[in-house]
Amino acid sequence: MKTFNMKTWAPAALSLLLAGTTSCTGDLDSEPISPKIDTEYSNDGLFNKCYAVFAMAGEGYGDNGDAGSDVKGYKDEGMTNLYRLMWNANELTTDEAICGWGDNGLDQLVVNTYDDSNQMMKAYFARLTLGISACNQYLAVAGDADATKTAEVRFLRAMHYSLLMDAFGNVPFSETLSKPVRYTRAEMYDWLVNELTNNVEPNMSEPKAKTSADADYGRVDKAAAWLLLARLYLNAEVYSGTAQWEKAKEYANKVIGSGYELNTRGLNGWSAYQMLFMGDNGETAAAKEAIFPILQDSKTIRSYGNSLFLIASTFNDKMHASPFDPAGINGCVSAAWGGNRARKELVLKFFPTGNVPQVPSYDMPAYAGDERAIFWGYSDDENSPVTLENTKISDFKNGYGVCKFINFKTDGSSAYNPSFADADCFFMRLAEAYLILAEADARLNGNKTSTVGTKAINAIRSRANASTRAESDTYSINDICDEWAREFYFEGLRRTTLIRFGRFGGSNNYNWSWKGNDLAGKNFDSHLNIFPIPVSELNANSNLKQNPGY
Repeated sequence: MKTFNMKTWAPAALSLLLAGTTSCTGDLDSEPISPKIDTEYSNDGLFNKCYAVFAMAGEGYGDNGDAGSDVKGYKDEGMTNLYRLMWNANELTTDEAICGWGDNGLDQLVVNTYDDSNQMMKAYFARLTLGISACNQYLAVAGDADATKTAEVRFLRAMHYSLLMDAFGNVPFSETLSKPVRYTRAEMYDWLVNELTNNVEPNMSEPKAKTSADADYGRVDKAAAWLLLARLYLNAEVYSGTAQWEKAKEYANKVIGSGYELNTRGLNGWSAYQMLFMGDNGETAAAKEAIFPILQDSKTIRSYGNSLFLIASTFNDKMHASPFDPAGINGCVSAAWGGNRARKELVLKFFPTGNVPQVPSYDMPAYAGDERAIFWGYSDDENSPVTLENTKISDFKNGYGVCKFINFKTDGSSAYNPSFADADCFFMRLAEAYLILAEADARLNGNKTSTVGTKAINAIRSRANASTRAESDTYSINDICDEWAREFYFEGLRRTTLIRFGRFGGSNNYNWSWKGNDLAGKNFDSHLNIFPIPVSELNANSNLKQNPGY
């Protein structure tokens, strides 16, 4: 099989598909262009497109890989990027992130008042179904050409379907270019498990930790299939009504033993954890933790989603995340949008006594005793200091800044084009398997870890130079829920985690700032655990039905 470095993608090469079938609604419902007509296709181009839909929002031209967005109707093309939409849905609705931007329904997500006309949900649904269409197109045209590539595309399709199911519950489904039918969440879960077990994993390449120097860096292998299966099994009770803790534990162990490595050594003054989210994370040992990296670089793969969004949206121009570059903000130029910052409840996961210091991000970990506490609590403006409280949603300084994502490089070098990010976006990374293992272990052991689960959490906390417990000691299920936040905050997992722990919708009294549109936080109905099917999609496909409560 011909191998290639995915970072050699050029935006123009990623636009070979769907040029005539792009819209913001009914993507799976569109009448497809028949692959049987006398048309020449580039199998490699179609294959690249299946990966590209994770990286970019458009056809790509000039300096902007989001230009010519394939989801129409949005003034800001970068806003329709897959990771950005997923992040908005799964972070702004939770106890981790808050944002004062009110455009396109973001304000509804922040206070949990979304409905079937929400523009962010409409774009997210369209982006996911469009990605599924891209994969179905490849499988229809080139599915018999290469067994390994076909397995990868089937995995990418499964990832789209898993996100669609997690967000919207009962969803449109088709394995071909035919009109989709409605699958219930339980039916979708069963299909995903079967697809990954029988059609994806057997034909994937063997797992191998890689860096950008390796030809196939950016392509998924068996470890990605195992991790997605572990994630599905961990949430099986939510998705299907039947818990699968043993299966979650089994597949998490497969991932841990796959050869991927936790990055445990810092470099040039940067911590091992911080290196996962830096401009050269694809080149350093941090890359060996990335099971599914979304590739970005400032030369050829440029987007206003993914890493640039994570970097720029979390900074304003008063924040300076590098002690080695006092004038630098985040390693990019003109990328301090002042949007997303931490809710009080996230910061208090690291400072449970409430004694949170007002210091720069590079000093904060020492106060927390945890290198993952990368928060900005310092202000250069004495008249407008950063506050812990999120009293005013529209005020960026109402809430500590998050400096976790930066474009600085460990060797001090600069980006090719500092207006864009070089940092790859780790869509799936090894640490998730350790937490899945620990949680499944605790669920099977009376909601506390056995030695196996304790060791798994200790491994993650040790990497962060945080305190650990004796292997004979335990972590409670509540400890584990908080550990998910400390390890993966702002990485798009929190809504799913809170639902699994019974802490999202319903009468659970687990509250956070502005939950349910109340500053102190209040319960909201459990039907909000599943997002509404956008009304435009219901109009486009008569097979779909609105989710209960909307």
